[in-house]
Amino acid sequence: MLLDDELQGLSYLKLLCEQIPELDVIKVFDNPLLFLRDFPNIDCDLYILDIEMPGLNGLQVARLLQGKPVIFITAYKEYALDAFELDAIDYLQKPVKLERLHLAVQKTIKRTAGNPALFKHTQLNTSKGRTLIYFDQLAYIRTSETDSRDKLAKMIDNSTLLLKNISFDNLCGLLPPGQFCQINKKEMIGFKSIHSFSHNEITTRIQDNNGQPLVLTLSGMYRKKFLQEIKL
Repeated sequence: MLLDDELQGLSYLKLLCEQIPELDVIKVFDNPLLFLRDFPNIDCDLYILDIEMPGLNGLQVARLLQGKPVIFITAYKEYALDAFELDAIDYLQKPVKLERLHLAVQKTIKRTAGNPALFKHTQLNTSKGRTLIYFDQLAYIRTSETDSRDKLAKMIDNSTLLLKNISFDNLCGLLPPGQFCQINKKEMIGFKSIHSFSHNEITTRIQDNNGQPLVLTLSGMYRKKFLQEIKL
């Protein structure tokens, strides 16, 4: 969610955010009071706030967010100490550059990696258009048989969704750590879908086409990371 009382600055900030793959702008506000009225009803992972605004400044707004991840963007240097006393992720000065904003987003991802619950969903391009995908509904992902650039996602209700033109590296960056892991060159598994595993196989709670538990290969290249992620 974005908050900046200057419409031109808000439009520019939204344009920058739309160029960062890890970000999806849920809603923008040019009034801090309207922001505070609406934010409890909107599922959001990160707040990017201006500081100097009429009625209520960004520092006051951040205090009311009760520790949620915040990046401050302002034309002024003198608020930096106040911002970091609030444990802000980052403090960017206007005019903001895309590379600097992207760095702030990467810092957000690293800081929140220890608390995957902060991130509940992402939006990806699929065969059905831009689609909201909730992590707790995602069971398994494999490379598409028709185009290796695409990935077939299987949900816990057995429905499937074709993810368009995305690599496993990008998926690993978007999915919460400790919940998903790539296990070979063509497959990724959600830990909640695992029934048991051995040195080179993973038996899942997913049924194959014959109604039997789906068994996947645990490749040596990915075994060490898998064991680290599953905390064994």
